[in-house]
Amino acid sequence: MTATTGFIPYDAVNTKSSRKFERAAEYAPEDFHKHVFELEAEGEWIVQRVPEPYVEVMTKYGRTKKIPLELTWHHKSCGQCGHIPGYSTAIFWLNRKLNFKYIDPTDQTSCTAWNYYASATSNAAAQAGVAMRNFAAAYETGYYPLIHCGTSYGHYKEVREEMVHHPEIRHQVRDVMKKLGKPLVMPEEIVHYSEWIHAVRDRIAALQTRDFSSIAVTVHPACHYYKLVQEDAIYDPDIYGGQRTATVSALIVALGAEVRDYSTWFDCCGFGFRHILVQRDFTRSFATRRKIEVMKEEANPDVVITHDTGCVTTLDKSQFVGQAHGLNVGVPVMSDAQFAALAMGAHPYRVCQLHWHSTDYKPLLEKMNIDHEKAWAEFQEDLKKLKSGEKEYLTWEDVDA
Repeated sequence: MTATTGFIPYDAVNTKSSRKFERAAEYAPEDFHKHVFELEAEGEWIVQRVPEPYVEVMTKYGRTKKIPLELTWHHKSCGQCGHIPGYSTAIFWLNRKLNFKYIDPTDQTSCTAWNYYASATSNAAAQAGVAMRNFAAAYETGYYPLIHCGTSYGHYKEVREEMVHHPEIRHQVRDVMKKLGKPLVMPEEIVHYSEWIHAVRDRIAALQTRDFSSIAVTVHPACHYYKLVQEDAIYDPDIYGGQRTATVSALIVALGAEVRDYSTWFDCCGFGFRHILVQRDFTRSFATRRKIEVMKEEANPDVVITHDTGCVTTLDKSQFVGQAHGLNVGVPVMSDAQFAALAMGAHPYRVCQLHWHSTDYKPLLEKMNIDHEKAWAEFQEDLKKLKSGEKEYLTWEDVDA
């Protein structure tokens, strides 16, 4: 064996794959809906139906998925609250502008998936118990769970598989729910917020006030959205010929911006759970060299749009390291919710809170014809009122003033 035998040449992993996905029903994994409703008929649990009105979209193998328009219970992301608070506020702002009823719950816990994927979790019943407690909390309000976090979304779909196919785990979790005084509830569909944005993208475009036709975008699809229980993600033949998930890209098209391609689109952002905890330099080098530099060299985008907190955080906040080492970086990163809100006229600081982002986003705002200096002065006035005690907090009326 030579010294290089066993290594994959760089060119091999940096070349676009010629493989095509054929949407053939015979290759589709078993449809979970049948089992979910059978278990309800047997008295095992309650199935929370997707409330009307809903939009039907197509998933990877051509099946239909229901996406609720309103009466949504917003299961927020740990990372959004800590790193990108403008992510959640942008989602809520969009709901308000579309006149949809929603609830921002206080009775929600972390999904604990971070521990799970970092190999530090407790046991399967405990993991499933957390998911089912959150589903029960949503059911008790009469609102339908909409999952903000890509990790929670993917993890909850794995929990659904365990609960359907492993009665011993289901029975353990039922006992836990009894002690909590909560029913055992499984949603008819597990819905990610970006699927909701996908479903309402034409309504968002109809309320667009800013011209994005000169904006070039690269899209990073989140691994935990479409690589876990992959048959449940949204696909559309009009977007990349149905060869990639349609969420995010279809929104960019609807808003009139240009989607540009790059060869490492399939790769993780670098977050990876375990190594962002124990090998952060690996995460940062992957995010900058494998993703941002490739985007810059092959597509030269004005902005990267993605749909998970971990991805926005990793791709945005890793670039300072690459900049220090003279790498070809320097692309703003934000979520599809923030991008859509900006298109509809949202304030870049009061709503989208871009001051929490690390990479220089001001050239992008100028290209969007947003006066960021005026907006920043307005935000500073808000802060003065908060600091002086004139205001306790900002209201939605303040945000839209």
